Amino acid sequence: MNHYQIWHAIELFAHDHGMSCSGLAKRSGLDPTTFNKSKRASVFGQPRWPSTETISKILSATNSAPQDFFKYINDNDNSK
Repeated sequence: MNHYQIWHAIELFAHDHGMSCSGLAKRSGLDPTTFNKSKRASVFGQPRWPSTETISKILSATNSAPQDFFKYINDNDNSK
């Protein structure tokens, strides 16, 4: 699992639940900008990973099981 895969999985997960990344963040009780591409790296270029708490919140907000989310990691392109 790499940085690209986890963020891409969030994008696909949101889309398949009929939401934008911003909509998923809001529904999960997070700031609407939480999943913005600009927040995926620090100002120094270091990758920022979503926390397990964030993943838990999106699972709760969509009434999904962990495997429902993690299948998106296994299914998406990991070449980046």
